[in-house]
Formats: sequence, structure tokens, C-alpha cells
Amino acid sequence: MQGPIKVFAGSKTQNLAEQICKTLGYQLGKMNIQHFSDGEFSVSFEESIRGCTVFLVQSTFPSSDNLMELLLMIDAAKRASAYKICAVIPYFGWARQDRKDKPRVSIGAKLVADLLTVAGIDRLIAMDLHADQIQGFFDVPVDHLYASTVFLPYIKSLKLDNLVVATPDVGGAKRANSYAKYLGVPMVLCHKYRNKPNEVAEMRLIGDVTGKNVILIDDMVDTAGTLTKAADLMMENGAASVRGFATHCVMSGPAIERVNNSKLTELVFTDSIPFDRDCKKVTVLSVADMFADTILRVYDNRSISSQYLL
Repeated sequence: MQGPIKVFAGSKTQNLAEQICKTLGYQLGKMNIQHFSDGEFSVSFEESIRGCTVFLVQSTFPSSDNLMELLLMIDAAKRASAYKICAVIPYFGWARQDRKDKPRVSIGAKLVADLLTVAGIDRLIAMDLHADQIQGFFDVPVDHLYASTVFLPYIKSLKLDNLVVATPDVGGAKRANSYAKYLGVPMVLCHKYRNKPNEVAEMRLIGDVTGKNVILIDDMVDTAGTLTKAADLMMENGAASVRGFATHCVMSGPAIERVNNSKLTELVFTDSIPFDRDCKKVTVLSVADMFADTILRVYDNRSISSQYLL
């Protein structure tokens, strides 16, 4: 028989984990992370987890430290005789490195999957992976959730006329098409060309946005170059308004300045990554209830199909 649920959080995902525990009706588990002057750190659980089903909540952003912290949490749980260890990773870092797109490069997402598996996870719960095939990198069950569960009700609440769904790059066409089919509206595409990472050299619009209220769908916003360029391009082509919806709020470098100076009406994120900076156009929707429900369903061996709107 599996033991009771215990939920623990990494240092950068405390707020989301607390909201998940509030929904579950549990107390967030006690854990200590001790830092050394050379940058090394150690993890210890401050309560017994012997025989428990342990859920470790940690988004791997910033990537390196939080990934290492999660690996140490998994190892500590395994050595403390946890019955099952489930990694709950709302934002899975390194996911953009999902294939060899040029010679002599690593596949970072596969390496991270191997690290997590060897560390000792029995299951992974993640949301809007950059590439769906990353699920196949794991040899343990993966529950892949989608932010559409919270985005679609919000989009409907806006009650926008002449709606059109768009994607800022061709790679997101499948995701945007799912939204367009669900809402029963047309879809347009942006085709971009990059000279180097985080820098868009050229972008072209495929489709008509004249007089339309555009919903731009993406999985993450890093430097916001692609998203803001797409929004400005659509406004130049006659769009009535442009709103961005992205699951993961990375928002690094000049992102906030670009968003504030862009023609975006609103930019909506989930709280998979904590966002506490000043950006007047950003709205954050919580995914705590969705993760809490999934945790309960996984623990009770029930289907999670009800989480999928698309």
C-alpha cells in the first residue's frame, strides 16, 4: 500500500507549491537547503517521508541551480525511503534542446531526462513542454498538462468579436490550431528567420488579420523579441488588438522593456515561473488547482483526461 501524500517545494517554486497545498488541504513539507560559500548546497528533509508518496515541485528556471537542487531533492527522498517520488516540473528547462539541429551539439532535454530518471523519479508531471517528443525521452510515466485549461476560459471571458488565433512562429502551428478549432475561429501564422538564438532577423505574416482581435499563442516568452515583433507586425497589417498568451514567463534580458514598448494590449502567463517584476501589460493566471487535481488523480490511480480541454 502506498503511503500518504507529502509535497515539498524547491526554493524558486515556493509560492506555487503553497497554493497547490492549499487546494489539496495539506501542509507544505519542511525542507532545508544549506548553502556553502563556494556555491555548493545540500538538501535535507526535516520530517520523515519513509513509505510516503512524495511530490517534489520545482520549475527548473534559472536552469542550472534549480535543476541541481531538484536532483538533490530526488536523491535525498530516495535515500530517506520514500515509497514513490514524483517530480512536478511546471516549467521544464533545457526543453529547447530537443534534437540535433546542427552538427556536434548536445541534446540537453534528453540529458536532463536521463539525470532525473537516474536520480530516482518514478513519475514526471510537466506542463506545455517545448516539444511533445520530450515525453519519449523518459523511461517513467509522464503526465503532460496544458495551460489551455486555464487560458481558454479566460479568453472566453474577454468576449472578443472577430477573433483570430495566431502563432508567432511556424513551430507553434499545432498548438495554435488546437485553440482555433476549439474556439471555432480562423488561424494565421508568422514565419520567422533567425541569424542566431534570441534574435529574429525577418518575420512575415501568413493570413489576414484586418479588423481582427488577435490571440497570439506560444509556450514561453524568453527575451520577447519574437512575440513583440509578431504583435507589431499584426497591428501594422490592420489588426484591431493583439493579446499574447504564453505558458512560461521566462522574461529574460530586455523582455519587459520590449513588452511595455510593444503594441500588445495584454500578455497573459501562468505562474509556472514566479513573476514579481513591474510590467503593466502582464496578467498571471494560476495553475495551482490544475496541478493539485492532477496530483490527487495520480495518487488515486485515476485518469487525468478531464484536465484536457483540447
